[in-house]
Amino acid sequence: MTNHRSVKLTDSLYCYIWQGMGNNCNTCVFSDVLERDRPHIIVDPGHVANEMDEDCLGSLEEAMAGDEIKIEDTGLIINTHCHPDHCEANDLVIEKSGARVTMSKEEDEFRTTIGKVMFSMFGMKPPGFTPAYFLKEGIFSPGNNAFKLEIMLTPGHSPGSVCLYVPDKKVLITGDVIFFMSVGRTDFPGGDIQLLRNSIQRLSRLDTEYLVPGHNTEPNGVIRGRDQIKRNFQAIEMYF
Repeated sequence: MTNHRSVKLTDSLYCYIWQGMGNNCNTCVFSDVLERDRPHIIVDPGHVANEMDEDCLGSLEEAMAGDEIKIEDTGLIINTHCHPDHCEANDLVIEKSGARVTMSKEEDEFRTTIGKVMFSMFGMKPPGFTPAYFLKEGIFSPGNNAFKLEIMLTPGHSPGSVCLYVPDKKVLITGDVIFFMSVGRTDFPGGDIQLLRNSIQRLSRLDTEYLVPGHNTEPNGVIRGRDQIKRNFQAIEMYF
């Protein structure tokens, strides 16, 4: 039985909310937005298996199959950042699909230097993938011209974290920058509390109807509605 709960937010965006006992991130999938025979984008595939030996990637694959999305049809992996619970599964997804990987240049520089400490801290071997290209601030259109993401560089939790904003649907995917009534920790290597505060202030100015955090700090996984999201930002800016 899958430990991911599927939430369909738009015609092409599926959120897979992690509900297992151990640590793993939420994953987003943009389906049928790329051209040719591998049309899907996975954002943060997560762990292969976590500290409780839960089959995280197998669970994701099963949940995606329930929505008739094959992981083998993935053409692109976007990593919001390169902590193990967000990118450990990259190599196996690439092996299954031949997908390319992208992240910010700042995050890749961190990943290949002191970011390796993150994996050794948890007794893991760093993934061997190499990004095909780097994400930059601004509009990102990897497939047909109808599909557009706005890339925002949002350091603080890690040096090169990015958030993804879908302008026409008002969806914000925040990775580990912001959660429900909480924020990503900054005591890992590369964390910076002041940069995180600056990033959160930028995000709070967006017109957002759906906020998808990288981890659950409340039961529903997705924060819905402008008013609820505004209150969430206000509480975070007050306490953090």
